[in-house]
Amino acid sequence: NKGFKALGEDYDQWQVPYLPIDPKHLGRTYEDVIRVNSQSGKGGVSYVMSTYHGLELPRRLQIEFSREIQKVTDVTGREIEHHEIFEVFERVYLQTSEPMRWIGNTNFTTSEDGITSLAVEVNIDGERRRIEGKGNGPVSAFVDALKNIGVELDVVDYSEHSVSAGSDARAVAYVETTGASGSPRWGVGVDSDIVTASLQALVSAANRHSTTD
Repeated sequence: NKGFKALGEDYDQWQVPYLPIDPKHLGRTYEDVIRVNSQSGKGGVSYVMSTYHGLELPRRLQIEFSREIQKVTDVTGREIEHHEIFEVFERVYLQTSEPMRWIGNTNFTTSEDGITSLAVEVNIDGERRRIEGKGNGPVSAFVDALKNIGVELDVVDYSEHSVSAGSDARAVAYVETTGASGSPRWGVGVDSDIVTASLQALVSAANRHSTTD
């Protein structure tokens, strides 16, 4: 991954670590030959997520997610293809529904002094609930709403970007959090609305804390 970035597109001499031959000389592209196995680092995994799925994972999320991929490759003892990598990503970050499942029906307002009041519906342990909180924006207001129901979550890092363009554009939000134990966990949300994606990312993080802390 670093080698390709250093090489650039208009290169005179092929110099990429671990790849001694330019794939173009064999009538191939790098995307044709890339493989991820138990020896692969975060660079290979992040390259796949960026190239095939348009997801620019933050560095610390790359590290965390590459551990999840290594678990799979250690068990299977084989290379893992890009669609399988994304399936793991979906399972770990996007399809979490226990103990909390996102419902939505979000309502938030911001007062003249900059305080956001938020109300949103979630399903907790099978019970549909509308939770409320306040903060300096929707994210901090949702963190406050979670604390009001006993879910301790602090945001350490946050980033977002668009995944596609046009009428079907989606946004992805990445949030790094610490829970009651102080251990870091990432959550990810994807939606056409960036606020919704951000709140879904917090639900993802909260669920991951509940199962891994």
